[in-house]
Amino acid sequence: MTSFAELGLDAVLSQAVAAKGYDTPTPIQTQAIPPILEGRDLLGGSQTGTGKTAAFTLPMLQRLARGRRVSRAPRALVLAPTRELAAQVGESVATYGKGLDLGSAVIFGGVGIHPQIDRLRRGLDILVATPGRLLDHAGQGTVDLSKIEILVLDEADRMLDMGFIHDIRRVLKLLPSRRQNLLFSATYSPEIKALADGILRDPALVEVARRNTAAETVAQLVHPVAKSDKRALLSQLIREGDWHQVLVFTRTKHGANRLAEQLGKDGIPSAAIHGNKSQSARTRALADFKANAIRVLVATDVASRGIDIRLLPHVVNFELPNVPEDYVHRIGRTGRAGEEGCACSLVSADERGLLRDIERLLKREIPVAKIPGFDMKEADGREDARDTSRGSRARSGGRSGGGRDQSRKPRGSSENRNPRGPRRPRRAVR
Repeated sequence: MTSFAELGLDAVLSQAVAAKGYDTPTPIQTQAIPPILEGRDLLGGSQTGTGKTAAFTLPMLQRLARGRRVSRAPRALVLAPTRELAAQVGESVATYGKGLDLGSAVIFGGVGIHPQIDRLRRGLDILVATPGRLLDHAGQGTVDLSKIEILVLDEADRMLDMGFIHDIRRVLKLLPSRRQNLLFSATYSPEIKALADGILRDPALVEVARRNTAAETVAQLVHPVAKSDKRALLSQLIREGDWHQVLVFTRTKHGANRLAEQLGKDGIPSAAIHGNKSQSARTRALADFKANAIRVLVATDVASRGIDIRLLPHVVNFELPNVPEDYVHRIGRTGRAGEEGCACSLVSADERGLLRDIERLLKREIPVAKIPGFDMKEADGREDARDTSRGSRARSGGRSGGGRDQSRKPRGSSENRNPRGPRRPRRAVR
């Protein structure tokens, strides 16, 4: 089997990967690392949880280490849509680049800007940022992007979904025309193709799985249930299954707060994470969840791209997402790096249309497992989660704000704006 050294990585980077417990490259890493090392532009797509972050971080570190810093300005820029994902990428850069003489920083909203300014002034090689906060720094003249040699757009589909296309275009105008461009997206849409066509030059194309699919290592189930009984069923599943680390998705921020509080009253330690939480609260909740200090983390889709727990066993869709592609990213939090995982969805009668949309995207039906004492009879007396006698429920144009990350808080900021038009397809890694 291919090793990281055989892909052309230096010994120090191969050792850093081995120290993390990885000895064999994933398919996305095997295909992406060589052309990136050659300096080619790249358009990469793969299922979530397949090692994509390392696929661009490792060759980026090597190219920068072999180059020469001529100023204190950053030489590589990684744009990420959410705070959590930016922090995750920054952690990977710091971990894999520990043995290299390279400096890095992560900047996003929701925290003070002055410590970030101080870090930028000291000089660095790699900057990981969310678009809005990066433009804040650019507007204040505290960051120089004229020396960027490598640009990475991570989760490009998610950035477009969140309305960042105008911010991305503004950032591009601040970069030198000669640079290496790497664009990663879990899902492809006409908008993504247009963005790629406008940025990439003769790119290497890497796609390791059929687009918009879930990992085969994730076992998927649908549990039909009345909307009013969802919380009781969830508590029962957690207690009777002795689940100790469960990521639960809701559609709204208010719903996440309410469910976490209700589970706590059921004796199940829980916390909520979403865009209205302060960055310190989000960081603390995620740290407690990873450390098993709480059993359940209730999240909106802000977390579907930024949580990387290698052995996360259970993901629960308390409510199905309005956009089918979000389902793929949600359940992609489990079954990562080849490990097995379980994803179950609690589906009420009014969500039948959403379920059909998801199955249409997956090109398969999700097995239905009825739990004794629970059904979805509140709608029309039927218990089948896949009742097709009704017309498909039209997607509402008013999508909950709970599914969007906002990497900074002030109203009217570019990272708080609503997406323009309906959301389109989307993806993340270690």
